[in-house]
Amino acid sequence: MAGARIDGRVERGNQSRRLVLGHTMKIASVEGLGGLSIGRIATELGLSKSGVFALFGSKEELQLATVRAARAVFVRSVAEPAEDMPPGLGRVWRVCGRYLAYSRDRVFPGGCFFTTVAAEYSARSGPVRDAVARAREEWIGYLRGLLEEAREAGELTADCEVPQLTFELVALLEMANADSVLHQDHESYRRAGAGIRARLTACAARPVSLSEPD
Repeated sequence: MAGARIDGRVERGNQSRRLVLGHTMKIASVEGLGGLSIGRIATELGLSKSGVFALFGSKEELQLATVRAARAVFVRSVAEPAEDMPPGLGRVWRVCGRYLAYSRDRVFPGGCFFTTVAAEYSARSGPVRDAVARAREEWIGYLRGLLEEAREAGELTADCEVPQLTFELVALLEMANADSVLHQDHESYRRAGAGIRARLTACAARPVSLSEPD
């Protein structure tokens, strides 16, 4: 019976944690991580401040937990849908299309969570800034790795500079996100998709068919 009571408390704690992080991710995608506080979250969710404090312990840990939760959402939304595809430009294109859909469909109300918080913390220092930087580096490294795999599969020309192509693809994706969020206009996603398709096609070692992104 004691074990059942403990398991019940643990599950309630996990549910509360998921509830809080779902809310903090939404706030941070619009206002940044600086907009988070234990008192504010407790009030808005109808929870006790002491209860939220017990889950996270500090504002900084709440911010760090929010970054980790947002990373998991990003991976599920952008990377995982392409996991079963073979290495090559089709997989790169699929991931880029999923990023555009993730932003367009407002998985987070402020568009891409990491674009918002990267701008907020780019000139700062500390654990939160480091966590944001690692997440961004991981995403760019992942995309670069997909392009390297495409080269190894013989789908990129020998003179294609992968770091440069990675930079250009990320720039197009982030510009689409920023422009759409600012102007509430989805035309930027079409333009970014067209630009990405043109760059991949230009760098392809052989003709490649890239369907419309999701």
